[in-house]
Amino acid sequence: MQIESLMGVQEEHGVAMAVGHATQSFEACVLSDGLLPAWDHYVAEHPDASVYHFSSWRHIVHRAFGKPWYLVGVEHQGKVLGGIPLIHMKSPLFGNFLVSMPYANYGGLLIEDESLAQPIMNAAIKLGQALNVKHIEMRHLRNYFPELPARTDKVSMWLSLPQTSEDLFNSFKPKLRSQVRKGEKNGLTVQDGGGELLDAFYSVFAHNMRALGTPVYGKEIFGLVLEAFPKVARIILVRDPQAKPIAAGFLLGFRDRLEIPWASSLREYNHLQSNMFLYWNCLRYACDQGYRVFDFGRSTIGASTFKFKEQWGSKPVPHYWHYYLDGHNELPQLNPDNPKFRLAISMWQHLPLTLTRWVGPSIARHLP
Repeated sequence: MQIESLMGVQEEHGVAMAVGHATQSFEACVLSDGLLPAWDHYVAEHPDASVYHFSSWRHIVHRAFGKPWYLVGVEHQGKVLGGIPLIHMKSPLFGNFLVSMPYANYGGLLIEDESLAQPIMNAAIKLGQALNVKHIEMRHLRNYFPELPARTDKVSMWLSLPQTSEDLFNSFKPKLRSQVRKGEKNGLTVQDGGGELLDAFYSVFAHNMRALGTPVYGKEIFGLVLEAFPKVARIILVRDPQAKPIAAGFLLGFRDRLEIPWASSLREYNHLQSNMFLYWNCLRYACDQGYRVFDFGRSTIGASTFKFKEQWGSKPVPHYWHYYLDGHNELPQLNPDNPKFRLAISMWQHLPLTLTRWVGPSIARHLP
């Protein structure tokens, strides 16, 4: 019943891309500029959508990292019925693969009904074959492909918010309230703002990423996010009594949920409770702005970050990372837990900060 067709032809590194999948009722193809308004309208209405599905994020990825492939042109009489954003990542160190979505916590498949899941995946496989990828990683909040190999160890931590920040604070256990108050007693101050705080945010972020042994994103991506989403992107900055930036969070809102996709604090100031003070002020900001859910971001179940977020009362929301492996049996392990990266992580932690800020972005763009 399915009729294969060449719905789009593009050039990438000198290789002709011919991808697509069609049936009598709909077609799947690579998103064209002409379909951007229809796709954005679809995203705005879909209950499972995120800010990372919008074409604005496609432009951010293109400008900051490289070529994105959005396989989202699924139409019936001009109406978008679903799709998936895919980013092609290729490097000698980390391999050649497609992923939806890297650099962010959300951005997987969106569909009008489950009958579209398989045809869209077939089109993704066709694109992957044209790009000669070793695997396709599709990150969803729904179990769309139970027959495929999957990772289910990742969750987002969501906290339902009361009407006021005072009610939220009073709901915390005494120990948690005490840790927050210690930040105030230690003379910490907080600011919230936009681009004027970007340099201070990035100085903390880059320093902390080096300490973790992870290549840092370029500052450009954060500026692009602030530019693309000026009403819902915000920076929360904590300073010590000498006004030095010591903790920072980058907030991004969508509908009734406020997410903190990036946060960092300088470890040498942890005794001041700077990290607790940061997160409390992010939560207070969320309540004051009328958000109903605070999204602490993604964690591995049972990890230290999972336990940190859990203490605030947040609950896990499961992720389903499905894989098309093209004949391979093992799931890819492009994460710090992989033993083969331990030496590189240790070396990175001892490099000069200036060097990591210079070299890091060229490496981070290949990490999903």
